[in-house]
Amino acid sequence: MKVGIDLLWLKVGKVGGTESYARNLLDGFYEFADENSCSFVLFLAQDNVDTFDKYFAKSTFRKVVLPIKSENVVARIFAENFVLDRYAKNEGIDLMFVPVYSKPLMKNRRIPYVITIHDLQALHYPEYFSKLKNLWLRFAWRRCATTAEKIVAISNFVKDDIIKMLHIDPNKIEVIYNPVSGLDKFVDFDELRKKYKIQERGYYYTVCSMLPHKNLKTLLYVIKKIKDQPLDIPKKLVISGIGGKSETEIKNLIDELGIADEVVITGFISNEERNTLYKNAKIFLFPSIFEGFGMPPVEAMMLGTPVITTKKASLYEVTKGKAFYVDDPYNIDEWFMCISELNSWTRPFNIVAFEEYDIRTIYKEYIKLFEVTVRNDI
Repeated sequence: MKVGIDLLWLKVGKVGGTESYARNLLDGFYEFADENSCSFVLFLAQDNVDTFDKYFAKSTFRKVVLPIKSENVVARIFAENFVLDRYAKNEGIDLMFVPVYSKPLMKNRRIPYVITIHDLQALHYPEYFSKLKNLWLRFAWRRCATTAEKIVAISNFVKDDIIKMLHIDPNKIEVIYNPVSGLDKFVDFDELRKKYKIQERGYYYTVCSMLPHKNLKTLLYVIKKIKDQPLDIPKKLVISGIGGKSETEIKNLIDELGIADEVVITGFISNEERNTLYKNAKIFLFPSIFEGFGMPPVEAMMLGTPVITTKKASLYEVTKGKAFYVDDPYNIDEWFMCISELNSWTRPFNIVAFEEYDIRTIYKEYIKLFEVTVRNDI
């Protein structure tokens, strides 16, 4: 079976969790695929191809580079809809897998498509997008979900949302959780100590964009409350991730609250830096109210750092009830009390194992789905 994977959309360092998902998935394919039963053709753009070089050391992988750049959204959408399928046909692809909500308008009938829907954010938060982007997303989601042979939903929350919002047959939707890997490499903490002026176990950590549903403002008010209390607990918050719609507002609020010395914004960082910040944080805080999966709290728990998060959307589902939770994501006092309580704990926190997110487990689920889809399409 020859599987094509569309990666034209991947803007390196700019698409957050979807990039981590795609690369973790490829790591599983790379490690466990048997060239006698399955091989992969990666369809790449000129400005992201170099970041996938490691996969081509194995004969199970080859690349096809289209003459476009992922940064050029108009050119990329045109290529995906009117050109990609022709390339797939020329490569003798048995199945096309698109790790996002995309699928060609001009499609070869012989090639079945499997797509992934990570969430339906624009249907819940249309204010994040322009009118044109909203129209496109609504059209693309519904059309791709309707015409794809199979849909991967990354949580039961997302599956239920697809059924409810897009009215899709539940039998078309397969829930396969995100693979979580890449947690075994670190940088020297001393490097980060100097860079961000932090101490081991002397800061709280979060990984998120600055979109409103990430609820980052609440954490800033919590840090302000902690700063104003005569308590011997960490008062510093480190924030990693790409920017977002509220970036200017967030930075203004930091200044207004007088917590500029307590808040560090790292921007996009390497996995090795992120892992080190996870591992050495006092507590990982994740106040989001809308996630299709939510990898950061899972990653933090897998590195042995206690996590406080919400029960909204998929978060309770994917953390398996093993984190600490606030009932009201916007309640500053509740966050403060939970943080204070965890700071007073003297016993160590254990590493949490999530076998269901192991890349080998996820690899097997994807290959099974691909094989069934190809068989049913013959």
